[in-house]
Amino acid sequence: MKMEIRYAEHPKDMLNYDTKTLREHFLFENVFIKDEISLCYTHSDRVVFGGAFPCTKPLRMEGGKDFGSDVFLDRRELGIICITGEGKISADGTEYKMKKGDGLYIGKGVKDVIFSSLDDKNNPPKYYLASAPAHTSYPVVFIPKEKANPRKLGEAAAVNVRTIYQYVHPAVCQSCQLVMGMTILEEGSVWNTMPCHTHERRMEVYFYFDIKKGGVVFHMHGKPDETRHIVMNNEQSVISPSWSIHSGVGTGAYTFIWAMAGENQTFDDMDTLLTTEIK
Repeated sequence: MKMEIRYAEHPKDMLNYDTKTLREHFLFENVFIKDEISLCYTHSDRVVFGGAFPCTKPLRMEGGKDFGSDVFLDRRELGIICITGEGKISADGTEYKMKKGDGLYIGKGVKDVIFSSLDDKNNPPKYYLASAPAHTSYPVVFIPKEKANPRKLGEAAAVNVRTIYQYVHPAVCQSCQLVMGMTILEEGSVWNTMPCHTHERRMEVYFYFDIKKGGVVFHMHGKPDETRHIVMNNEQSVISPSWSIHSGVGTGAYTFIWAMAGENQTFDDMDTLLTTEIK
């Protein structure tokens, strides 16, 4: 396992960041590294996120000094979505076969989590991970895409037609504070949400993927009256603190996984902004 650590920033500090510094603080570029678990620990609500990419060997989640325990899930919960390939995840000996679009929630106290590929080494799975501190234990839940809670939003005229699939969410399974899902944009749509919003009570991490070759996503960042952008390539994550707007626009359709942690789990608890209010 490899892990980077990012510290929390005051929004006024961000005003002094150039492009390089902004990317160093909020962008996590190396989500998937062959035969490794690649993680980022942000002090914003102490969320851990990243990817597991088992190609030639199984990969085990481990704790350590950074987590204050030898067991990663001693005081944490974990959400997982497979974004490509086929494989299996073992949680304390129980195996779950995974394919693209399948999700898994693993609660506090599970001691042994192992990510594996199936026999086809030409199609290894990539598992995107998000974890938050947890105060109690909830059962492990396998969440195929068909069992996720879909919400279709947007309109073609605003180029933001999309389906939000809620995976780790009260409508699907119990969790302590982690909320996680996947949003798929329809062809011809590019905005993942517009008008954009903030939610002071929760931070969020976005992971962008299925971006067509040569395309990018411009992730919007900062307070509504002091916006910046971070250019995102395929399979990269970005930290959005609670004080930052949450929105992005691509050069074409794409998919993204969102993970939130904080004060509550109410998905619609957000402060929507008029487009004319953004500066």
